[in-house]
Amino acid sequence: MSVLVNKDSKIIVQGFTGSEGTFHASQMIEYGTNVVGGVTPGKGGTLHLERPVFNTVKDAVEQAQADTSIIFVPPAFAADAIMEAAEAGIKVIICITEGIPVADMVKAYDYIKSRNCTLVGPNCPGVITPGEAKVGIMPGFVFKKGTIGIVSKSGTLTYEAADQVVKQGLGITTAIGIGGDPIIGTTTKEAVELLMNDPETEAIIMIGEIGGQLEADAARWIKENGNKKPVIGFIAGETAPKGRTMGHAGAIVGGADDTAEAKKRIMSECGIHVVDSPAEIGKKVKEVLG
Repeated sequence: MSVLVNKDSKIIVQGFTGSEGTFHASQMIEYGTNVVGGVTPGKGGTLHLERPVFNTVKDAVEQAQADTSIIFVPPAFAADAIMEAAEAGIKVIICITEGIPVADMVKAYDYIKSRNCTLVGPNCPGVITPGEAKVGIMPGFVFKKGTIGIVSKSGTLTYEAADQVVKQGLGITTAIGIGGDPIIGTTTKEAVELLMNDPETEAIIMIGEIGGQLEADAARWIKENGNKKPVIGFIAGETAPKGRTMGHAGAIVGGADDTAEAKKRIMSECGIHVVDSPAEIGKKVKEVLG
């Protein structure tokens, strides 16, 4: 099993013929991901990377039965691309674009709520189910198939956690990079819930950072639902100065519960195995699983 993406996903790339779309689509195809085409308005009917190009997402859904989209569209147009995908009936929308104006994301977020779809991102590394589908910008070779799910706000720490899990002789079911913007589609809790409900996932790594309430919400949900699977947690940004945005647009401490220290305390109280350094993630997973 896996969540969100697998070998049967029919994936299109929005912003297919641009430099970012081209580079990452070719990496995804090389990995073995089922990329059925891409969308670049005005270039419909042509071929790119030996895949068909469509003018609209609607065309891609009708002609290639696309059900998953990855977005490499510039920030000014990315929210429209999200809404277009949702409108066309795409079930899983993964938005890599960083720097989408918050006002645009508010509109897109409201728009997709009434549609039957899941948005991951924006400003995220994507989703990977090892050996089946890489829908994102992560280095595929780091990930090996196994029974550990990963949910992370940080792209780099997703790869770091996966590498450590593999070095412990374990592997990954699905890794979800949820993104670091203030307004994102899939929250930490929602991503954890997907993995909790996946029969093949035995344990979950939850990587968060300062700013916002996502990790605390997820931790409380895990406790309320009886800690069904062990969760290993890490919060980045312990040494970040208060009141300053660090890296991600959502990583700013706004209240007492937004600090790394407070989040770690809440997670521990909720039964999560919290580590103080990302270097300890792999060892802790191995230890918890015995």
